[in-house]
Amino acid sequence: MAVAARRRREPGALLRAGPWPTMTRQGWLPPGPRKERAMQIGMIGLGRMGLNMARRLARGGHQVVAHNRTPQKALDFAVREGGLAAGSLDELAALLRPPRVVWLMLPAEAVDQAIAGLAAVLEPGDLVVEGGNSHYKLDGPRAALLAARGVDYLDAGVSGGVWGLEEGYCLMVGGSAEGFARLTPALESLAPAGGYLRVGPVGSGHFVKMIHNGVEYGMMQAYAEGFELMKAGPFAAECDFRAICELWQRGSVVRSWLLELLGRAFAADPRLEEVGGWVDDSGEGRWTVELAVETATNAPVLTLALMNRFRSRQSEAFGDKVLAALREQFGGHAVKRPGQG
Repeated sequence: MAVAARRRREPGALLRAGPWPTMTRQGWLPPGPRKERAMQIGMIGLGRMGLNMARRLARGGHQVVAHNRTPQKALDFAVREGGLAAGSLDELAALLRPPRVVWLMLPAEAVDQAIAGLAAVLEPGDLVVEGGNSHYKLDGPRAALLAARGVDYLDAGVSGGVWGLEEGYCLMVGGSAEGFARLTPALESLAPAGGYLRVGPVGSGHFVKMIHNGVEYGMMQAYAEGFELMKAGPFAAECDFRAICELWQRGSVVRSWLLELLGRAFAADPRLEEVGGWVDDSGEGRWTVELAVETATNAPVLTLALMNRFRSRQSEAFGDKVLAALREQFGGHAVKRPGQG
């Protein structure tokens, strides 16, 4: 079920004519790689993150061969963005020119099955990139399984959420220097300037991303408690939380992208009355705390931030509404409405 993209130019014009810049609310994305830097890359998994990453790669001048559990999503991508759709892993391997590069963006529970399937169809010299939220301890066995067939393996921690298509992704990559060098043209298209790095050997990419998410928990908790205190204080009736977010973005030492997103949440719902105070956790915050216990490392802020998410499922505090609103803003995570347990 291979479907070539329908483009305004003839097939193949994308790589022959070179890439074009893309307009975003921040301005023009830089043009993609030159013709000699353009890659062909397989993308398995077209969920929230995978689909936007495939789009950004295609708009950067790369040919993306897409495969998804629901075939229609791959077909839609091929038609709208340019590229190819593969109905199976065998077809994906057949459509990619050796040496192949395949990037996985799958739920954690689906990764091992996909890697086992790829091990059966890939060849020596090929490269697999695992970009999902996997535990770093799983990367070593996965790399060993593929290495037995001569296939290289990189693990990539990916941050950027639903805004990555426009803003770019922060990419923390673990694995061989040779594999990283091969992947660099794609990383250049996915990330903003300076937004990708090989952080160490296999496993280190997911490890650094795990710590990143633990830090994220702590930052979000600090904002939540601050706005909780403002709402409980003597000037709550006059507090314009959106305006305060905007103010703190102008020269303050606590300015951040999270604060910008919180301001957007307040602009849509000034008192977060439509947001329930239930705050979920994705797993990496838990893994960070487990590491602190394993290594006897003092991490009270990150640990308490995780504990507060557990507590949020038993109350409707305003600070929890701030946390839930932030998760919706940066990651598109579903929020519960007031009264939903």
